[in-house]
Amino acid sequence: MKVEILVAEIGSTTTMVNAFSGLHTDTPQYLGQGVAPTSVEAGDVRIGLDQAVENLGRKLEWDHFFATSSAAGGLRMTVHGLAYDMTVRAGREAAVGAGANLYHVTAGKLRNSDIEKIRRIHPNIILIAGGVDYGERDTALHNAERIADMLRAEELIIPVIYAGNIESRDEVAALFHGLPARLYISENVYPRIDELNVEPTRAIIQEVFEEHITGGPGMEHIRERVDGPIVPTPGAVLMAARVLQREIGDLLVLDVGGATTDVHSVTAGSEEVQRRSIAPEPDAKRTVEGDLGIYINRFNILRNENIERVAARLGYAGRPADLQAALRALPPIPGTAAEIALAEELTRFAAAQALSRHAGRYRSLYGPEGKKQVAEGKDLTAVKYVLATGGALTRLPGRERILREVIETLPAATLAPPPDVKTAFDWLYIMASLGALSTRYECAATALLIRSFFAEN
Repeated sequence: MKVEILVAEIGSTTTMVNAFSGLHTDTPQYLGQGVAPTSVEAGDVRIGLDQAVENLGRKLEWDHFFATSSAAGGLRMTVHGLAYDMTVRAGREAAVGAGANLYHVTAGKLRNSDIEKIRRIHPNIILIAGGVDYGERDTALHNAERIADMLRAEELIIPVIYAGNIESRDEVAALFHGLPARLYISENVYPRIDELNVEPTRAIIQEVFEEHITGGPGMEHIRERVDGPIVPTPGAVLMAARVLQREIGDLLVLDVGGATTDVHSVTAGSEEVQRRSIAPEPDAKRTVEGDLGIYINRFNILRNENIERVAARLGYAGRPADLQAALRALPPIPGTAAEIALAEELTRFAAAQALSRHAGRYRSLYGPEGKKQVAEGKDLTAVKYVLATGGALTRLPGRERILREVIETLPAATLAPPPDVKTAFDWLYIMASLGALSTRYECAATALLIRSFFAEN
């Protein structure tokens, strides 16, 4: 079989390969999907990739190959800024929105212990921010100097992005001159008070990721097979969400995976909430919950009272050891009725906790004029659609019930989607692949997104 483009999605537990043709026409076609376990433990992710291609078609030929990846931690970053609620927060939004997983975040001048943590983490990218334009300079310069010294002393080749005070660019560049680690200069992520400017840095992060492919064992060889873009899988999902938002309106995407649960929202919120907001939020926001994955992190989900409730729902009341045994035996892809029931419970709790953490909320402040209600965090009150992607929320039979329960049980003070919000599912499970395709074939990716969410039901 001959196809135009293959897109591989190399996840922490599963590798998928999707096939597409007709991307230059008005009728782009999705041709099918191959699936295999990700082969991180075997020491080379190419093994799982080859198996997924073979599962799709034994005599398959293609013109181009794209890829997304979140294997073995995906894109590891550290972020270092000035004030936590300002430049650090802006740096976090840029990094996470690009698809990164943050392993260390600091505010203020780096200490010896911070440098040691960065050295141990060995991130794929280091982001330095700090100071509004023409404002404070010392902190970012101090941090740049400490990081440059560490890279020099340890002979580390870790790309560094500077996205701080515009006045310090030349001095930062001089600090990294002569180092093998490349320095990238971006626009300031927080150029003025209460103004976020994260998109330029997001674009650079994704560019750097593609240039320095790392992560799972064998990932450095993926470029040998891929002639199109390679992007972090979460970043690809947010790309697809932004493309789709232009067609259907403000939306929220829930992606429950084996290692993490990601929430993406593309919405400016409502004018009423904006008037009460005490800090800016990006229109396109991603949060990643590294402790909420229904396979790798399944024991993190069912803790304390959660495990008692699940035990009662699944018939394990009074038998916690049996539930623990079922958790230990749960495979990456559940097959039996008991495994599916347990996976659905894990999915429900993971999605509910992740959405609660993503959403903003109202809180009360007390001042000279008395009590005042303010809004902080991401406003979801203008969201028209809650969309579900990822293996759990596209393949489990109870997905529709789970999604509706998650939406309806958000805490009362949450800036939640409205009660009449619509839901839709990525029936073909191709959202991340279409995000990667949108970098070069936006019209085709849009048409296929509409088809997957709204024409396959």
